[in-house]
Amino acid sequence: MNKEQLKKKVGQRIVELRSQKGWSQSDLARACNKDRQALEKLENGKVNPTIYSLLEIAKALEVPLKKLVDFN
Repeated sequence: MNKEQLKKKVGQRIVELRSQKGWSQSDLARACNKDRQALEKLENGKVNPTIYSLLEIAKALEVPLKKLVDFN
């Protein structure tokens, strides 16, 4: 898996988990104190998130950080 594929997979996982909660991008952005446009770029695999950003998102979604990056 290359860097671009990984960014897309992480973004897709965030979309999946956010959708399971019935949240919009705006809802998640508010819950983790992020800008909605920044979250959109992350979900679309356009940016490489920091581990801290992923931790904040995981906390907001109430899932372990591992769940955002475990693709097995």
